[in-house]
Amino acid sequence: MHYRHYKGGIYELVGPATLESDLTPMIVYRAPDGTLWVRPAAVFNELVEVAGVWVRRFAPTE
Repeated sequence: MHYRHYKGGIYELVGPATLESDLTPMIVYRAPDGTLWVRPAAVFNELVEVAGVWVRRFAPTE
């Protein structure tokens, strides 16, 4: 599944993970150049304000 970052990039969802040190749920995702990134699931799924409008940080593409 692919997600669009609110700044425009398209990323491939690799899957969920767990941070070993404190068991925080994480999301692993891949950039178009193949780089792997990880964020806390709460941050991946949160809303951010852009020009006065609340949007998802990462929204699924269709």
